[in-house]
Amino acid sequence: MEIKKKKLKMMTLDQMKDKHIGEVGTKERDKYEFDLKLEVLGEMIRSARKERQLTQEQLGELVGVQKSQISKLERNAKNVTIETILKIFRALKANIKFSVEMKDGDFKVA
Repeated sequence: MEIKKKKLKMMTLDQMKDKHIGEVGTKERDKYEFDLKLEVLGEMIRSARKERQLTQEQLGELVGVQKSQISKLERNAKNVTIETILKIFRALKANIKFSVEMKDGDFKVA
């Protein structure tokens, strides 16, 4: 019995995103990239907090929010204001830089 080997097509990560999410510039891809940046932001907050050896409760006290809000933010930074993000990073004594790019009337945050 002969076993046929299936040839796998190699794809880069960008090619996979183009195929399964949408190409750069499409609404679906822009939403994916934006959500990914927010997820990374939450992880950056968690990482900086731990590096400063603070609990979520301690960071919350520094910022003026409840521990549960810090926890929620670290898991999902979607519903947070820029003001709150800045307060958190100031409390963590960390620098943060925002880049806003206007492209064809739309705003892009980098």
